[in-house]
Amino acid sequence: MKLKSYAAGVWFESPAPGVVVRDAVWGEPIAEVSSEGLDFAEMVRYAREVGGPALRRHTFHERAAMLRALAQYLLERKEAFYTLSYKTGATRHDSWFDIDGGIGTFFSYASLARRELPNERFLVEDDPLALSKGGSFLGRHLLVPKEGVAVHINAYNFPVWGMLEKLAPGLIAGVPAIVKPATQTAYLTEAVFRAMLESKILPEGAIQLVCGSIGDLFDHLSEQDSVTFTGSAATGRKLKTHPNLVAHSVPFNMEADSLNCAILGQTVEPGDPEFGLFVKEVAREMTVKAGQKCTAIRRVIVPRGKSEAVLEALKQELSQATLGDPSREDVRMGPLVGAGQRADVLEVVRRLKEQGCEVAWEGSGELLGGDPEKGGFMPPTLLYSAKPWDSAAHDLEPFGPVATLMPYEDLDEAVALARRGRGSLVGSIVTYDREEARRLFFGCATHHGRMLILNRDNAKESTGHGSPLPPLVHGGPGRAGGGEELGGLRGIKHYLQRCAVQTDPTTLMVLCQEYVRGAEVKEGPIHPFRKYFEDLEIGESLLTHRRTVTEADIVNFANVTGDYFYAHVDEIGAKDSIFGERVAHGYFLISAAAGLFVHPAPGPVLANYGLERLRFIEPVKIGDTLQARLTVKSKTAKDPKPGERPTGVVTWAVEIINQEGRTVALYDILTLVARRG
Repeated sequence: MKLKSYAAGVWFESPAPGVVVRDAVWGEPIAEVSSEGLDFAEMVRYAREVGGPALRRHTFHERAAMLRALAQYLLERKEAFYTLSYKTGATRHDSWFDIDGGIGTFFSYASLARRELPNERFLVEDDPLALSKGGSFLGRHLLVPKEGVAVHINAYNFPVWGMLEKLAPGLIAGVPAIVKPATQTAYLTEAVFRAMLESKILPEGAIQLVCGSIGDLFDHLSEQDSVTFTGSAATGRKLKTHPNLVAHSVPFNMEADSLNCAILGQTVEPGDPEFGLFVKEVAREMTVKAGQKCTAIRRVIVPRGKSEAVLEALKQELSQATLGDPSREDVRMGPLVGAGQRADVLEVVRRLKEQGCEVAWEGSGELLGGDPEKGGFMPPTLLYSAKPWDSAAHDLEPFGPVATLMPYEDLDEAVALARRGRGSLVGSIVTYDREEARRLFFGCATHHGRMLILNRDNAKESTGHGSPLPPLVHGGPGRAGGGEELGGLRGIKHYLQRCAVQTDPTTLMVLCQEYVRGAEVKEGPIHPFRKYFEDLEIGESLLTHRRTVTEADIVNFANVTGDYFYAHVDEIGAKDSIFGERVAHGYFLISAAAGLFVHPAPGPVLANYGLERLRFIEPVKIGDTLQARLTVKSKTAKDPKPGERPTGVVTWAVEIINQEGRTVALYDILTLVARRG
């Protein structure tokens, strides 16, 4: 079977012979892969002119709904993907990380977008900035989707998660993608991609697929496009310096394999919970996906006096890793992606041994199914570096079930050894001593994208050393590529262009669809609380009647709340305070303002959702007169659940002023407001 690419709305099969991809377990041919003859210029044009505009017609929330529906569609078909995944050498547990993890990233980003992004086609990033004394000239940062295509070049080890974790933030942002999976496992990526197309959830042109090489694709990219890459540092550097990418300053995000480490704290003793956690974490990272993870632990950094105990415990733990056909329930570890990959790993091990590392332990290699020659089977292998400063394990990475144990004398040396990796995606610190954890973390943080501090308190719920999570950055400095993926909203912002706008408050309000203090307001005869969600306009405002603060107000409020702070109720103490006399409670001001602007009769306003951004600006004294201005700041429609009344959230800007017109308090309140539908 020849794998097809999906380009410009049609499936394309190359007429040229391609690379033969083989089953990792038995070595049998699965597919032939070639992209020769593919029109890459047309793919880029199609993404820009068809996919991009179709995605950008939708809001963040609408695109999030697509992503969620797509995740559900894939979840219902995952068993077919699991069956195919066995051929890559992955056990069912391995595939859970790849398949369920990828689908889970879609779910996560869909929820994130609905929770933290507006139901708009653009994102307002920060508060307005005053650029003039009088307040008539403001600045603000807005983010809009780039009008190009995102090219995703993925590694072979996670054919599903690698694709989906890159697609999720880009599709939410409104940017179409061209996906290029690694050839060795492209057949699994293609199956998931085909299912996404069959769902008809995404608009045409939103995603395209290249099975095979990228040909002259990079020649057609420009400043609105971007590239994300996962793979070896050497390949990444070569692609990153492509002349056309450099000429057009095309953003290039690289996530490269790195020599990640795990550090056992000096205070941890054999028998401590942390000792067992450390051993299990290292063994798990050596055997999950047969060690073929960009986040896998390659360097095991332990106190010199405990290295023998750690080695013995690791031997015992790793000896339980049964090797064989990953579709069997009694197999814990499958093969590498193929015999070629095994040869590459063995060559690196040979070079490490030549340069001072010794084999401390090696699994038996006994197989429970699978072909020992044609398959990619390799038993777990532990190396030991007696002179860790001179160790080649800081420079050479065996991308398989191999880790090197290296001893340290004190915490400073442990940090220095960790930093010798010259930049890592992730490191782990295992200790129950918080001061020790603090020293190790701040010593290592500059050289790592993520750090796990593992102990008995968090072990049950910890996702482990090698599990990138959608809300957190996945990337690292130096050897790890210097890029960032995921990271919650950060991941989405990679695909948005930030533009600073400078203008007057009213124009800024119209641009942002959000009331800005100082902008023109609209006042009418109908109280805003009497209006449905659809009828409220941004900038619609109510200026209330006045209320004078009395001594009785302050005393009564203190009695009701139990807040007898001296500045409110102690005449003598208040004279010595920064106010010079008694002042009203801040929370009284909020309550009094609510009494001024709330309409008491039943109506479309259903509930108070919360209060944000509260600032008390000026003290309010006995005899001061208050007035409040309530203004519609922003509106977000909520998707009703079946049987629920349709509603929306309205954010109101509240400004409380005194008799001199000076602002005494500012805040936002959020209300749930009924929709006409």
